[in-house]
Amino acid sequence: MWCAGLATFVLVYCVQGLLPTLADQFHLSSSTSSLALSATTGALALAVVPLATLAESWGRVRVMTIALATTAVLGVLAPLAPNFPALVGIRALQGVAIAALPALAMSHMTREVAPRWLGSAVGLLIAGNTLGGLSGRLIAGAVADVAGWRIALGVIGVLSIICTVVFRLLLPPAQAPAPAQVRLGELGPLVRVHLRDPGLVCLFGIGFLLMGAFVTVYNYLGFRLLAPPFDLPPQLVGLIFLGYIAGTWASTTAGRLGDRIGRRKVMWGAVLVGVLGAWVTVPDHLLAVLAGLLLVTIGFFGAHSLASSWVGRRATLLPGGSPGVASSLYLCTYYLGSSIGGAVGGIAYDEAGWLGVVVYVSGLLVAALGLALWLRRVPAPQHAAATA
Repeated sequence: MWCAGLATFVLVYCVQGLLPTLADQFHLSSSTSSLALSATTGALALAVVPLATLAESWGRVRVMTIALATTAVLGVLAPLAPNFPALVGIRALQGVAIAALPALAMSHMTREVAPRWLGSAVGLLIAGNTLGGLSGRLIAGAVADVAGWRIALGVIGVLSIICTVVFRLLLPPAQAPAPAQVRLGELGPLVRVHLRDPGLVCLFGIGFLLMGAFVTVYNYLGFRLLAPPFDLPPQLVGLIFLGYIAGTWASTTAGRLGDRIGRRKVMWGAVLVGVLGAWVTVPDHLLAVLAGLLLVTIGFFGAHSLASSWVGRRATLLPGGSPGVASSLYLCTYYLGSSIGGAVGGIAYDEAGWLGVVVYVSGLLVAALGLALWLRRVPAPQHAAATA
């Protein structure tokens, strides 16, 4: 499962560090080049709810294997794209192919791992996700500097195929029975149950806004650092993604603090840290930019980890609620935030430079803070205020 997480996120985010290169190669604006990432996350967002809900009854291991293999093959084909629209199309197909995997992976762990080991197992899965996102960006950027973006994407595709093979060889046969089959006609009522709950809708909105702000910062900071007055070489610019390591610490720390002093207070603080970090990046000083980037990363991962775990807990209290469906809906809005929010952030950068990005990101985070504050007024389902 660690290999599955690695293969998934190395493919999804490998192009983020290549956006300046793609913009230069295809003579694109920064906002247009971001479609290489937005197409994948947007397609994933649109497909995740129906595929994740329907596919679980088809056999989790079978579906995850097919999803990984299909996405990896498309990853090998991506470098052969003759033009940028073709590349965007292949990346969109990758998003559809891999859509069911994030939700199915978490469901599989929950059903197959003994409760006393579940926390460690899920932590390992998330570590694979984080390492995949980080290594995809770093490897693609490093290879592109030496051999070009096509070879870089080819290397990522081969790496994903290797991870897929190891995943299938090592994964034990499923022990838990498959859940009852969900028909397509039953999906609408299941979704409506969760969309009628104002607390879940609020959390979905928070995920959308957080991810839109976060991906905007990482999408366009590379463009800024390559340009005057920084003029950094591309291989050094790629190292900004090491900031993701701080996100691993922030996620676990936010969870512990949330259990101790309350999820609401910690979420408010995490979002405010993100706003502060965005403004710290404004001066044209490299240390200030890097410090602000770390603060944005810590704030995002802290708030996101609380929101995503809160969704599952709240869904269990709803009559007819399903943590799996609720998590799929959260992933849908989360990746829509990446796709839509990141694309709009590019327009802000093209029109107003980095200050425009900071104002835009701050607006998204302040809106997320407003939703987090409004959560205080939302009653807990079934009067379970202590756990919701």
